[in-house]
Amino acid sequence: MKTIKSKRDFERVFSRGRRFNDQLLRIRVAASDEGAPSGVAFVAAKRLGNAVFRNRCKRVLREAARLCGLPGDGYDVLLFATSRTHDSSPEQVASSLRKLLKRAGL
Repeated sequence: MKTIKSKRDFERVFSRGRRFNDQLLRIRVAASDEGAPSGVAFVAAKRLGNAVFRNRCKRVLREAARLCGLPGDGYDVLLFATSRTHDSSPEQVASSLRKLLKRAGL
């Protein structure tokens, strides 16, 4: 799974991407550049809690992405944790992620 790490790639997804929200997570989806492999990023803001809390949220997001087969061909996806992500199982988050990806047309 290729992860998005550079500031330039984040800004590109933010400027071109579309946002979709759910109680367990938020996503932003943008078409990837021609010839560039698709990528995925996992974000947990500092306002959610301490490092242990945020790392658990990102682990849940990574497992949910793996269950859903991300990244999809031709799209970059940013996954944002919410306060409810921490207490949810990866299967629950994967179910929400599938709904959001369907809504996004992927």
